[in-house]
Amino acid sequence: VDKASFKKLIPVVTYEDVKPDIDRIASGDTSPILCSQPISEFLTSSGTSAGERKLMPTIDEELDRKSHLYSLIMPVMNQFLPNLQNGKGMYFLFVKSESKTPSGLPARPVLTSYYKSRHFARARAANDPYTNYTSPTETILCNDTHQSMYSQLLCGLVLRHEVLRVGAVFASGFIRAIKFFENNWTSLCKDVRNGTVDHRIVTDPVVRLAVSRVLVGPNPGLADFLERECRRDDTGIIPRVWSNCKYIDVIVTGAMSQYIPAIDHYGGGSLPLVCSMYASSECYFGLNLNPLCNPDEVLYTLVPTMAYFEFLPVDRFVEKADHDDDGDCDDDNYGEIKLVDLVDVKLGQEYELVVTTYAGNN
Repeated sequence: VDKASFKKLIPVVTYEDVKPDIDRIASGDTSPILCSQPISEFLTSSGTSAGERKLMPTIDEELDRKSHLYSLIMPVMNQFLPNLQNGKGMYFLFVKSESKTPSGLPARPVLTSYYKSRHFARARAANDPYTNYTSPTETILCNDTHQSMYSQLLCGLVLRHEVLRVGAVFASGFIRAIKFFENNWTSLCKDVRNGTVDHRIVTDPVVRLAVSRVLVGPNPGLADFLERECRRDDTGIIPRVWSNCKYIDVIVTGAMSQYIPAIDHYGGGSLPLVCSMYASSECYFGLNLNPLCNPDEVLYTLVPTMAYFEFLPVDRFVEKADHDDDGDCDDDNYGEIKLVDLVDVKLGQEYELVVTTYAGNN
């Protein structure tokens, strides 16, 4: 379909407009309602931006696009901080609970979907530099957050000399991990000293076995070092313990900016905060091509193959809303708003991003 036909035939809609269709799919309707390809699962939005949870259908090939965007991050980072492929990343990654829709298809957060995918498993098996983490996959896929956090921290401590980057998805999650370290360092140091995994803390045998492969054996020297550092003030605890770390990779834009002072405190003011990519439950968007910029200067470059991107000038949207009796833009009239294509975006103009995904979400 050419661009003109697409714009003519596919109206601009909101989530509420297509929710009845999404409900039909979730209830078991397999006809091509929103997409010609079969729906593989539903992604549940986190509500981080909009404050409400939504259910979004997706297709298998979307995982290919997500994997492609992930594969671009390290080449960008290596332009600014070379040789990152020679070490590991200590990232605190977690899965969340999922459910089944009446159709039998899973409904789960986007990152849970990715971590459980064959794409993630394949990247780790191939020693992809972006997924060369200190955490074994078994610890990431552990449904018990406490066991998962403890196990990932224990592995990160044992492999501390190999760690060149640390992070989590959101700044809030990274702060939770460091707080967890502060509250549980005595148990962690004991396990490092003995080369064991406390079975009272990590009860999952699969996770315990995976961590034991990382521990190898007792390490009293490392345990002594960690105990000395943990008894000190927590200022700069990250570069003190993970002395080869070059940056902290977390999202600190938007609502996450409130955590910047705390992360700077733990980083001792010496480690740059990197926001490497921009993504949502609806789709992945793009990359930060200047990753060492200040957090308040972060800009993302859209990768146009992720979805079909259009732009709604904010002044037009506001002007139309002002003409509505109730002060809101009528959903039925969204199609009358003229959208701007990516190539026609003007510098200095503010836009709302309008996305049409390959799974039919608009």
